[in-house]
Amino acid sequence: MSEQIHGSPDGLVNFRDLGGLPADNGVATRSGVLYRGDAPYAGDSPPEEAEQWPPSVVVDLRDTDAESDVVHPLESRSTVHRIPVLEGLRGDSGEDPWLTLDELYAYMVRHAPKRLLEVFRIAVEADGPVLIHCAAGKDRTGVACALLLRAAGVRHDAIVSDYVRTDHNMYRVLQRLRIAPALPPGVDEADVNDLISAPGEAIEHALELVDSAEGGAAGWLLEQGATVEELDRWQRRFLESVV
Repeated sequence: MSEQIHGSPDGLVNFRDLGGLPADNGVATRSGVLYRGDAPYAGDSPPEEAEQWPPSVVVDLRDTDAESDVVHPLESRSTVHRIPVLEGLRGDSGEDPWLTLDELYAYMVRHAPKRLLEVFRIAVEADGPVLIHCAAGKDRTGVACALLLRAAGVRHDAIVSDYVRTDHNMYRVLQRLRIAPALPPGVDEADVNDLISAPGEAIEHALELVDSAEGGAAGWLLEQGATVEELDRWQRRFLESVV
């Protein structure tokens, strides 16, 4: 784990509204439904891109120990759900069982499916914009949002393009987090550089795992316990109507 200290309260630096992305059926996603970002702090300025702020619902994917605040900064104005998507999955040793982003993202898909299903259901049920975030808004947020986008039928290439936008924001993300890495034995700076980047190949690997299910991402969610009605509701909520 790295030591994390909250940065200056200027505003989110890896925020975006996931509206306007093209779907396989020729329509696009609606704005003001699904936001993604880095962790908000008390005193942040509202993101200029947000149609509504604060969001109606927040899904915080960070671990609940030293990584997240006892009181979420948006808790008094939004409904906050804490779903620590990786917490408790590191084994008895407490050490990360992955080395690469491919392995990390595959681990989430294979070992945290019920938590990802919970994120999906919160997004389906929300009355207003949903913000999904972790610390940097890159890895846990990237996998969760990729699943939600693909479940709505967003094109594979559009999901990858959105994911790699984070790569251009990482310097400011690290400034805001003030992360001081503590490198474990056998891990060098090249490994750290890989983990703070956002290469398209990493999210492509996660998408391939989800799409390999019968019925693709929708089928994967059905395997985890989602219903056809929930999937239909999500597509109606998130996709523009066909003209």
